[in-house]
Amino acid sequence: MAPTIAFAQEADDPATVTVLPTLVVNVSGVGTDDDRNSIVATTTTSGGKIAAPLLDTPASVSVITAKEVQQRDAQTTEEVLQYTAGVSTDFYGSDDRFDFFKIRGFDAYTYRDGLVIGAPFGGVREEPYAFERIEVLKGANSTTFGVSDPGGAVNYVTKTPKNEKFGEAYISGGAFGTAEIGADFGDNITVDETLSYRLTGKVRVGNGEYDYSRDETQFVMGGLTWRPTDATTLTVVYDHLSKEGVPGSGGHPVGSDFDRDVFFGEPDYNFRGVDRDTLSVMLSHDVGYGLSFSSNARYSNTASDFGYAYISATPTDGSTLASRAFFGNESTRENFVIDGRVQYEASWGMVDSTTLVGLEHNSSYATNKTYWGPAPSIDWLNPVYTGAPGSVPLIGSTTNDQKTNAAYVQQDLTFDRLTATIGLRNDWMDVDQTDNLTGALTAAEFSEFTKRGALTYKLTDELAAYVSYAESAVPASLSVEPERGEQWEAGIKYQPDAFPALFSAAVYDLTKSNMTRTNPATLMQETIGEVRVRGIDLEAKAEVMENLSLTVAYSYMLSDIVENGTGGNEGNELSFVPNHIASLWVDYTLPSNGVIGDMTFGLGARYSGSYFFNDTNTQSAGSSIVFDAAFNYKVQDNTTLQLNVSNIFDEKHVAYGGFGADFYNPGRTVTATLRQTW
Repeated sequence: MAPTIAFAQEADDPATVTVLPTLVVNVSGVGTDDDRNSIVATTTTSGGKIAAPLLDTPASVSVITAKEVQQRDAQTTEEVLQYTAGVSTDFYGSDDRFDFFKIRGFDAYTYRDGLVIGAPFGGVREEPYAFERIEVLKGANSTTFGVSDPGGAVNYVTKTPKNEKFGEAYISGGAFGTAEIGADFGDNITVDETLSYRLTGKVRVGNGEYDYSRDETQFVMGGLTWRPTDATTLTVVYDHLSKEGVPGSGGHPVGSDFDRDVFFGEPDYNFRGVDRDTLSVMLSHDVGYGLSFSSNARYSNTASDFGYAYISATPTDGSTLASRAFFGNESTRENFVIDGRVQYEASWGMVDSTTLVGLEHNSSYATNKTYWGPAPSIDWLNPVYTGAPGSVPLIGSTTNDQKTNAAYVQQDLTFDRLTATIGLRNDWMDVDQTDNLTGALTAAEFSEFTKRGALTYKLTDELAAYVSYAESAVPASLSVEPERGEQWEAGIKYQPDAFPALFSAAVYDLTKSNMTRTNPATLMQETIGEVRVRGIDLEAKAEVMENLSLTVAYSYMLSDIVENGTGGNEGNELSFVPNHIASLWVDYTLPSNGVIGDMTFGLGARYSGSYFFNDTNTQSAGSSIVFDAAFNYKVQDNTTLQLNVSNIFDEKHVAYGGFGADFYNPGRTVTATLRQTW
């Protein structure tokens, strides 16, 4: 990078150096895309910290816009990602504690506005209505966002104020007594459009598909954007999320075939609560002469808990008494993260240059208590509930204090139609963990250097090909070496000028080393193991005609446990990684005839091949296909009535099992929504 800056400073001939107009990094990463009115996105920041067209990004990136989320009435992140290439969901069935999804066979870290949230497992189920879009970056890429697993990352882009008046309000009702009301609106506060606001919120009450369930959400978000000059934008957003639900159905006896509403948990010990406050600040400033500065910061305070009883073993001796266990958790987390970056753009003759340099700080303080113990058995032919336990044994209590600092640089050099991209990043992590049961303090320091390189060639203005290499790293435990990932990928993208669309195809070879496994003799974690996933991702998002749009995705994944010193599973496939996943969603609009308003018909299908429940490959789920549908009727110019049906035929299969209970995939749900926009 240093020689690049020196060239810009030392050149004396103004004819050889041209300072380009600054590409201001939009803090939301959305650029000029209209995410409220189109399913096709053209720009992203998830492929790198530099905002860039998706066509020019040397990585597989899928964008799910607010319009697509609304069309499918997606209520959770899992539902949002169901039609995305390379992403598998629903593999934990009716477990409703967290968002469960994998990208290219691995768990994926989540981010909000480019700032890390963490692993979804053990975290908070995010509220999709808070976001303008959700970006899915596939493959190893710690140089973009920091420590993460190699399969990919999900970046939520927050709704922020606009410099125009807009809004919507809706009311909906559906299966299991669910009712919801929400609104999202904003306007300019000042006549000169220097100050704007946006308010977003929803309230949801109802139940789940099984007895003794609960599904309640209260969400409110408010934002202010200040534009003192054409070159400066400052946005502040506050949001509060509160959820009251249940962890899940408790499972069903292995091999049984009960209705989904049958509950074998414990009604009086069945809760899941989340309370979180978040404050985000986003700043961008165009210094001029090709130089710009931007920064994002976020503070959040979270408290959550859950407790439930589940079937822990199904007898094989003819008895109908299933063993059960109590499981509970209480956790808190206070987090502050800030990222600042400087971007410089210039041109030397036939070479265009974009240089980005950034620093990031992340501080987190968390407590975690885990409770587990035996529960009374239950007769699945004559279930009798025994009530909440007087207490559940505390088996773990920890306090974690973690600080991470990072420095990164990204350089893009464009020679006519060829663009070379280099990314470098180093993360320094300082982690202290206190075992509150023993008083033992464990401390560890990690320094992780990751790199990324890519070449993109524009074959035409509509067609681009790329090849890339990227790395990832994430600490798995304080006592073992971090897990590391490497990926080679080659792909091609086509974005026609004739209509809004993006077609992409990619092949990849992904390896994760230092896999963490628990030694059965010592019960300690050891970094032995290596896994490999090779695959193909095909995806298309297109608005083919004014009244026809579609989303198509197919992925082939071949996973292989290359080394597993404790389990002897070499040559087996990874658990929860199907070889084939595919999906199709089509929307067709029948225009108004003057008497009857516009009618839009949507139909979707999701296919998942079989996958194993364990790395020993002894138990598996069968392949499945699920159909979804939507109907939207335009009552008036700004009023619509929408009907959504998920899993139309109520197809049922065991999505997770093998340890003592079976968990079914989600069943059929029906929702009707009346929406007014302005």
